[in-house]
Parts: sequence; C-alpha cells; structure tokens
Amino acid sequence: MTHTDLIPSRRGWLALSPMIVFLTLYVAVSAMIGDFYKMPIAVALTAASAWGIGVVMRGGLSDRIGVFSRAAGHSDILYMIWIFVLAGAFASMAKEIGAVDATVALTLRVFPPQLLLPGMFLAACFISLSVGTSVGTVVALAPLAAEMAGAAGAPTAMYVAAVIGGAFFGDNLSFISDTTIAATRTQGCRMDEKFRANIRIVAPAALVSFIAYVFIGSDFTTAMPGLSPAAATPWLIAPYLLIIALAVAGINVAIVLSAGIAATFALGLAGGHDALTLCGYMGAGIDSMGNLIIITLMAAGLLGVIKSAGGIDYLLQRLTARISGARGAQACVAALVGIVNLCTANNTVAIITTGAISRDIARTYGITPRKTASLLDTASCIVQALIPYGAQTLLATALAGISPAAPWSYMVYPWALAVSVGISVAWVRKKREK
Repeated sequence: MTHTDLIPSRRGWLALSPMIVFLTLYVAVSAMIGDFYKMPIAVALTAASAWGIGVVMRGGLSDRIGVFSRAAGHSDILYMIWIFVLAGAFASMAKEIGAVDATVALTLRVFPPQLLLPGMFLAACFISLSVGTSVGTVVALAPLAAEMAGAAGAPTAMYVAAVIGGAFFGDNLSFISDTTIAATRTQGCRMDEKFRANIRIVAPAALVSFIAYVFIGSDFTTAMPGLSPAAATPWLIAPYLLIIALAVAGINVAIVLSAGIAATFALGLAGGHDALTLCGYMGAGIDSMGNLIIITLMAAGLLGVIKSAGGIDYLLQRLTARISGARGAQACVAALVGIVNLCTANNTVAIITTGAISRDIARTYGITPRKTASLLDTASCIVQALIPYGAQTLLATALAGISPAAPWSYMVYPWALAVSVGISVAWVRKKREK
C-alpha cells in the first residue's frame, strides 16, 4: 500500500469515528457490564457529538456547531418531534381516562391468552401493510403492547419487540411505504415487481416469527392480573378504533394523532374529567417525551457531522472496492444500505444514498432491478429495526416506558428476515450457475 492510499483511509476512519465512539460507549460498554440501562443513550450521543465537533470537523467552532445544528434542525427531524409530542399527549390521556385498560380487557375477552403475543405481531403486520409506515403502527400499538404484557405477566420488551417487528413487515412490503417508493424509483422497477421479489423473502421470516411468538407467548399465560373484561367500558375503546381506522385509510399520522387526541378529550369530558385535568394528562405525556426528543436531536446532529466529514462517502468507496461475482454484488448491496442505515438511523435516507451506486452494481453483475430494490428495502429495514437509536424503537420504548435496548433480545422477525435474505442471495447464485 502506498502513502497516498493511507491518507484517505485515515481521513475516512476519522470521519466515521463519532459513530465508533457512540457504539463503543453505548453498545460495547453496556454489553460488558451486562446492563443496557446503566449507560444512558443520550450521554453516549453527547460524548460522540462532542468528539465529532471538536476533533473530526475542520473550520471555526461556530461553523462546526452550525453543521450539527442544521442537521438536528432539519424539517424531517422537527416533523418527527411533532409526532412524538402528539403521541405522548394521546398515550397519556388515553391511559388516564381508561381507554387503554378497556381496549386490553376487550382483547382478553376475544383472544385466548396464548395468542396475545402472536396476535400483537399479526396486528402490527396488518396495520403497517395498510398504513405503509412503521411509525404510525408503533403509535397505534405500542401503548397497548405494554398493557397486554402486564396483563399476561410477560416482559414488556417482548410485546414491544413483536410490535416493532410487525411494523417493519409492512414498512418493507407496502405499496405506499416511503422505503418501497425510494427503492423502486432508484432502481427503475415497478412496485408490483419489487413486491413479488420481496414477498418470497419476507413471508418465510414472518411465518417463522409468528410460530416463534406462539411458543414464546405460551409461557406467559397464567397471570392475567388486574383487568376484568366484564368491568370494561366498551365505548372507551373508540379512540384506538379511530386511530387504527384513520391510519389504515392512509391519513397523515399527525392528523391521525390529532383526531385521536380530540376524541379522547371528548370521552374524558363525558366521563366526568374536567378540561384542566385532561390538559394536565396531556402535559405529562408531552413531558415524558423529553428524553426521546433530546436523543433524536443529538442523533440527527451527530449523523450530520459524520456525513459532512465524508464518512458516508468513504463507506461507499470502501465497500464497493472489491466485488466478486453476482452473489458478492448482492451481498455488497445489502451491506451498503445496511451500514449506511447504521450511520444515518433512517432507512429511507439510506436507500436514497446508496440507490445510484447499487443500480450501477446491479447492471454490472446482471442483477435484476426488482431484486436490487428488494435487497435495499429489506436490508435497511433489518438494520432500522435492530438499532436502539432508530425512531421507531425510540418511540415504541418511550411509549412503553422501557429502555431503547430492552426489546433487542426479543426481536425475532429482523433476525429471521436477515437469515431469509442470506438464503435468497445464496440460492439465486446457485440457480444462476445452473
């Protein structure tokens, strides 16, 4: 290796070092001490951001802070924060007036206990496929998942993991999902072509996950404390029915949540709560989103620093340097979008970032556009579901009141999907050789 080869390599790794600092502080340290609750994710992000601004970036301090601030204050990030605020207000008020308990009680009346966990997974799959967004699915089901877990005497993280996994099932497959749109447009294929290629990978993983959750959930069916189906007030489930109906109809998630808040407020007034008390419930829910909002802003700013320093471009250059054969090309496409997703914490952005170079790789090695689009969407959803600082996991765990890392050990679907992707790549290669 020559001296000129060493210089960009060092700069590239330096540009990526903020992410390495974050992963070391949060994931590595937490794994070593065996407790993901000890190291707050906000502290790890703050330290990594300080490293990026102070060491990695060049120019005046005000310019460096400006890069971080512009990334943190991007319109997409602020829109997400609005969703967090509305979700917190709705979840808190719905819980306080008894809507959550009523919905859980009705569910316990309809479904046998051993099917609660797989049923939650299937509900998330159906809603996300209809809505086309994992965030909307998490908003609708995460509070219910937490209460269901308590009713079944099961770990809350288990039910939240089932919701997150099912949410990404639809995010990956839905025709109206932003990841589907991004993947098909960057690769130049029709949505139905991508769907047919995708369903062969996704369906086995979903089936395996459902069966796994049947067996896992059967171990937590004896407790059922605290909820009496006969005592439930049926009309209190209306806010959740409204949320799900509007979401399935494809209404913007902010409008869906606003409608849910209005309906819950009206039910609260009808149930004897005064307006100031209901506002207090909403305020408490908004306050509970504070840590989540801070994490979101810090993560967005950190990722903006990495991108500005050239870290993403360096990743693309290094990962595409050595590709061997069609199977290697497909593996490279999956790795590209997965690692970029790890650095951006946004699967749509990862697909758009790697779309053009993935299309060039596919043309060079004879990979069909529908297969490349499927790999981009699926691999990005796998990583997005597994990282504890992704918007979906942060929102779900905030609504459930658990650590962002808590669902990780119960995430059956993303791992099953990863295995399915690996088999798909290997099988297509063998078929091509025949």
